[in-house]
Amino acid sequence: MVQTGERLTSTASERYLLIYMIAVLVIITSLFIIFFVMFLKRKNKLMLDKIRQQQAFEEEIVQAQTETQEQTLKNIGWELHDNVGQLLSFASMQLSILKMQASDEIKDKFKDTSDALRESLKEVRALSKTLNNEVVLNIGFEESVSNELERLKKMKFTSAQKFTIGEKRSFNNRKHEIILFRIIQEFLSNSVKYSEAENLSITLDYRPKSLVITAKDDGKGFDINTIEKGSGLLNMKSRAALINADLKLNSEAGKGVELIINYPFTQTA
Repeated sequence: MVQTGERLTSTASERYLLIYMIAVLVIITSLFIIFFVMFLKRKNKLMLDKIRQQQAFEEEIVQAQTETQEQTLKNIGWELHDNVGQLLSFASMQLSILKMQASDEIKDKFKDTSDALRESLKEVRALSKTLNNEVVLNIGFEESVSNELERLKKMKFTSAQKFTIGEKRSFNNRKHEIILFRIIQEFLSNSVKYSEAENLSITLDYRPKSLVITAKDDGKGFDINTIEKGSGLLNMKSRAALINADLKLNSEAGKGVELIINYPFTQTA
């Protein structure tokens, strides 16, 4: 009986010891899991903070580059309007004086030169307006797009049309008008230089929460995979990212180029 009691006491002690060891193991494991989860959360938070800081830094760089480009374009616009415009005006005036002093036999020969000077002066003044962001803001986004298309049509294109769908809306941030216009300008400039296109079109589709801009040319197109690294496209994409707009460029060899910008109105920045 004594031995049986001692055995039962020993068994109970072993059971308590086992329970105690299991409890300690569970607590240690739980603490380890808690610390590990906290470590992962802190690590993820640090990584997210680093990513946000990097994004903010990149946005500041793009913003600074955009502001510098705008100031440069503005200065060029002033130079074109004030200096080059004045020189062309002076040349036109001098030509008119010479024409008046010339004999009737050679007066007609001045006509082509006079016409070329007048058209050059008009082109310089029109170009200077598109380079000045204050002028763009003054006349508005749509009117600036129309003027740019009209200017390019006179240069080389058979047609350059703007279509508007939906009810026109104003921008919460008018700086975004400038950025969108510069993206369109970049696209049109590339069309002039590379596309060999004859026709241009820009569609402004005003939707309840966004403006979808579609710009097209009917030029020779290109392999989209080879152009992704181009500075022009990178510049357009960085500008679009600055205003939270989605930008896509579609093209195939022989099928022209299509640019689609989806700009959300529902933003405060």
